[in-house]
Amino acid sequence: MYDQAERLRQILKTNENSNRQTSTRKITDNTRVIAVSSGKGGVGKTNFTINLAISLSKLGYTVAVIDADIGLANIDVLLGLLPKENISSVLNKNKNILEIMTDGPDGVKIIAGGSGLYDILSLNAENLNYLISQLSQLEQLFDFVLIDTGAGISEVVMSFVSAADEAILITTPEPTSLTDVYALIKALRIRGSSCKLRLVVNRVENQREAIDVFEKLFIASKKFLNTSIENLGYIMNSKLVVEAVKNQNPFINLYPNSSISKNINSIAVKIIGSTNNNENKNSFTNFLNKFKDFFSKNDSE
Repeated sequence: MYDQAERLRQILKTNENSNRQTSTRKITDNTRVIAVSSGKGGVGKTNFTINLAISLSKLGYTVAVIDADIGLANIDVLLGLLPKENISSVLNKNKNILEIMTDGPDGVKIIAGGSGLYDILSLNAENLNYLISQLSQLEQLFDFVLIDTGAGISEVVMSFVSAADEAILITTPEPTSLTDVYALIKALRIRGSSCKLRLVVNRVENQREAIDVFEKLFIASKKFLNTSIENLGYIMNSKLVVEAVKNQNPFINLYPNSSISKNINSIAVKIIGSTNNNENKNSFTNFLNKFKDFFSKNDSE
């Protein structure tokens, strides 16, 4: 049986030899863009994204998080941050994207989107090319770029998820959550998206419940959508999450030895395990090309 705990210890031991240059030096040749999305709000998507980013950073990887939720951008709230700039500062003030980054926990960099993302919907070709050139700088600095999208199947959500080569879909065991995440998968496939889909089941009571939820969604997606999804892991239902939110401190830092922190670390290890896959070799370039294509079409319409 695959020993995730041992794998985690090996990775930590390897990265200790880098003079603790965590989040200051890119350690892979490839920059992986991973969209994190959900079929409905309130399932813990943003909380998951933040804690995953910190876990990856603790393992020695450089990580940036783009808050791409137009309506409910709240990464800054969960972290107790007050970003002075966001994406609109790049578009309207000619700010360099590196200037608008906010320092998050453990070296994670935060790029605030918020209302500034509305400006992307009406970009002309010149401004779109400028934004693409700014985003391209991230490839030289980060091993992982996590995009915290909005929930649902809006065009903006679809564009970010479709542009990424990898997507993590968050659901809970609730029937409404499962129905909505299935609708998201269906919408992505109708759109022609080929991104790799992985599922994380949040707020489960035990491992058996997580497996049951995954199997239901896997069978339905395979049978009716001809789509395979990967089981990335689960997060236990815990009051510690609520306490961490109240303290505006990610639970992986506030309660590092808790079951939920171990759940996040296991998921991070799985993600790292596929870092050198050939399928992800041009992840960032693919993302920029698909992102540009979508908004170019949007502008022409």
